[in-house]
Amino acid sequence: MIARMATNPLPQFPPGFLWGVSTSAHQIEGAVQERDPSVWDAFTAEPGRVKDGSTAAVACDHYHRYPEDVALLADLGVDAYRFSVSWPRVNSPGGLDFYDRLVDALCAAGVRPVPTLFHWDLPLELDWLNRDTAERFAEYAGVVAARLGDRVRKWITLNEPAEHTLLGHALGAHAPGRRLLFDALPVAHHQLLAHGLAVRALRAAGAADIGIANSHGPTWAASRSPEDVEAADFYDLLLNRLFADPLLLGRYPEGIGELMPGHPEGVEADLKVIAEPLDWYGINYYQPTRVGAPQGTEIEFGGLTLPAELPFSVRELEGYPVTDFGWPVVPEALTELLVGFRARYGDRLPPVVITENGCSYEGIDDQERIAFLDGHVRALHRASEQGVDVRGYFVWSLLDNFEWAEGYARRFGLVHVDYDTQKRTPKASYAWLRDALRARG
Repeated sequence: MIARMATNPLPQFPPGFLWGVSTSAHQIEGAVQERDPSVWDAFTAEPGRVKDGSTAAVACDHYHRYPEDVALLADLGVDAYRFSVSWPRVNSPGGLDFYDRLVDALCAAGVRPVPTLFHWDLPLELDWLNRDTAERFAEYAGVVAARLGDRVRKWITLNEPAEHTLLGHALGAHAPGRRLLFDALPVAHHQLLAHGLAVRALRAAGAADIGIANSHGPTWAASRSPEDVEAADFYDLLLNRLFADPLLLGRYPEGIGELMPGHPEGVEADLKVIAEPLDWYGINYYQPTRVGAPQGTEIEFGGLTLPAELPFSVRELEGYPVTDFGWPVVPEALTELLVGFRARYGDRLPPVVITENGCSYEGIDDQERIAFLDGHVRALHRASEQGVDVRGYFVWSLLDNFEWAEGYARRFGLVHVDYDTQKRTPKASYAWLRDALRARG
């Protein structure tokens, strides 16, 4: 492993800053026959849903090979490992035993376990359109906390409810494959309610360091025209404020609350649960988005088909390098995002942790990934210098993995995985991060 790119030492963050890497259960575990089915199992079984026709039946076989992966984490020198607990696996006989073993192995290796309780793999029999799923999620959270809480000190409730709502229920590009457009809003509300109920369940089990992993990115208007600015503001509301305002301010953006399915006593009663105080706020950041007025036609963007009836259109962001996935590389937008969040939410914004940041590039000598990560860490530090309380940074991802509807065509890992042999090969970016963390002293 040779990290050839010459960079200055990474900037120094305050003591206690958490360096980590992230994965998710469905994308790496495999062993699908040893757990209950999820909505993603049903989705990938339908022809045409995944671009290369693959499934996550084996993926990285992490379920059986986790000791090797924990050894990679230990050698990398990260403080923490963010993984997800598979709700369908917990529902199956002995399913929690796997996470018991994983957490024990992490603790023995000196790596802090940071579980995410939901990363899109909903048990097949459940439906986020139903309010009862939020109650079921809280029960599940309590079960996991009762089993792992003696060793787990940091918890994440949900991963990216915005994407799960938009891609899975509004546009049909992810599981469960529905195209409900704005009729998918109840899915957003029920996930947020599930989060609040899970926070209460975790605290009842003794947990004291709880956050969520929301995806956010700046929205840039395609021009200064009133039509483009209005469309960009609406997009920003849907992808950013719809999921941050209820959590941090205890209210939905204007005009949204009345569209949500409420508690029998009204949406306000649910918002009191949703806004349970957080110990920290997780942000997954990948890119900004350029948005303009609707163009009256379907738009192909980032592998998605955006229907003509949407009140905005997503445009190409020109003038920046792009990853192999076609995503623009804009580190300075991370600074903009965080400083903007601090301005918008003020004292209501808890300490921030970047729970995902990464890029898709081919090859083991992945100098582009090194440049990407280096630039984004420095952008995070600039946000810290401007008053944002940042407490951690997690790279997506430890391993190349099953990239949802893209199948195995996209590689986000610090470690290359040969899916035929399951051989792990650390990339140049792995060596770069390992050396950078060792240089902290």
